[in-house]
Amino acid sequence: MTSSAAEVVQGLVRATNDHDLEAIVAHFATDYVNETPVHPGRGFVGNEQVRSNWSQILRGVPDIHARVLAFHAEEDTVWSEWEMAGTRGDGSTHLMRGVIVFVVKDALIRAARFYLEPVDLESGPVEKFVRATVAHGSGPDES
Repeated sequence: MTSSAAEVVQGLVRATNDHDLEAIVAHFATDYVNETPVHPGRGFVGNEQVRSNWSQILRGVPDIHARVLAFHAEEDTVWSEWEMAGTRGDGSTHLMRGVIVFVVKDALIRAARFYLEPVDLESGPVEKFVRATVAHGSGPDES
């Protein structure tokens, strides 16, 4: 029996919320490709890196909880909006939000384009961001 792409992603959410490292890794193909378009250097290949990443996440945020706020599945592609929240070991809040676009084949996640980022509650007003983003020689973190 094969699972739909949406069922596979829903299974990943359950495994995440169960804090089950083996179940999380089992959702990914051994040759899984993760693209991080906003941070290209963070992309990787292989479910062993998934294991390494999630091992650190589950240790660092032991109460992590994932929610998929919205998703759309079509054939082997799932567009999903995520929120991951919890408390880090030092007591600070862990909060990430964003979009992950999954490609699922043969009941395994084969690839993803990952746009999940830490929430920046101190980012300031949009006017400052736009001004800094388009200023010559400045990036969004500069004023």
